[in-house]
Amino acid sequence: MGFFNPRTLRWKIAALTALACCAVAVVIALLVRDANRDRMDRVGRERAATQLETAKERYERQGKRLPGVDIRTPDETPAPLLRDLAEQRRRGGDIGIWYQVDKPDAHWMWAATAVDDGRILVARTDMSFEERSLQLQDRSIVTSVLVALAVVVPLAALAMEPVVRRLGHGARTARAIADGDLDARIGSPGRARDEVTEMSAAVDEMAAALQRRLENERRFTADVAHELRTPLMGLVTTAGLLPEDDEVALLLRDRVRALNALVEDLLEISRLDAGVERADRDAVPLGEFVTDVVRRLEAGPGVTVTVPAGDDVRVETDPRRVERIVVNLVVNAQRHGAEPVRITVTGNRITVRDHGPGFPAALLDEGPQRFRTGASERGRGHGLGLTVAQGQAGVLGARLAFANAPDGGAVATLDL
Repeated sequence: MGFFNPRTLRWKIAALTALACCAVAVVIALLVRDANRDRMDRVGRERAATQLETAKERYERQGKRLPGVDIRTPDETPAPLLRDLAEQRRRGGDIGIWYQVDKPDAHWMWAATAVDDGRILVARTDMSFEERSLQLQDRSIVTSVLVALAVVVPLAALAMEPVVRRLGHGARTARAIADGDLDARIGSPGRARDEVTEMSAAVDEMAAALQRRLENERRFTADVAHELRTPLMGLVTTAGLLPEDDEVALLLRDRVRALNALVEDLLEISRLDAGVERADRDAVPLGEFVTDVVRRLEAGPGVTVTVPAGDDVRVETDPRRVERIVVNLVVNAQRHGAEPVRITVTGNRITVRDHGPGFPAALLDEGPQRFRTGASERGRGHGLGLTVAQGQAGVLGARLAFANAPDGGAVATLDL
């Protein structure tokens, strides 16, 4: 994945870091704003009360009012201010306070107290400057958070880059192991001792254990096939000496041939698994070659080869391996499918289609598996033919695909 892909781990962690920074900034901003508003409210109350006390003292002594202080009747006094004054008088105080937001840019701190003649002294203090200071503080906090995020998010993404690279290397190594490169290992670059290192070590240990088990399996398969080959040759020779018209001899020869084919398949699979097979390429007229292979196979009239006119191109490939693949596909189509079996050669593509029940779902999902033939009604066999064909296609660097036709029947496609 690219560096700027938002789905990568680096950007998810960077986003979590940004959310954490925003959460911390919001909490701090709220605390600071509450503290400053409390201070502003306290300063405004003290200023208004001081102004009102001075005005009351002068009014009671000289009968005059200070500038900025009104003398009002109760009906002329704002109702919220009267209510707070009454509440304060019940508590033993004599000054009522009311904070008024007249407009977004007009904020007033009112203070009121009663005088002896029944009238009320009212002082009003402008708090717009303090409110603008709070708004400026909010804007400063938002700006600071945005600047911090612009620095923190890229730094978090860059800090995660080594971890993301190690995880990507581990994923690529795991895919290489899944594709058959059992020698691939993640390793532990650097001196990091974290969860990624533990995961890498665990995957390497798993790959090593898997490699040992597969090598033991390959060695066992090859040893068994080699050990069976010598006595099997004796059986083949002995079966050839039996009378041609004896039914028991015919049955014995058929079973010996099947056993010999099984052993040869096992030997071939062991060589393919070991990765020692190499293609011996030559220029082959593909359509003519496939036609000759089917003719020598003596598959019967139910098997036909179609080569479009003028489409018999020459392909650089290993003819022996192509023949092995085609024979196995045709035999599988006859054994597990139903005739007619049609073989079409177009360019460098060979398609083998039968008209039977089609490939089982497990084969389409997982590919050919040795000693697995699908449903019992698909016939007999050891499940090695398609496995060998797929292995030989891998040696050729070709692609062998399996599918089912919409109108029924199995379709195998070899792209050289």
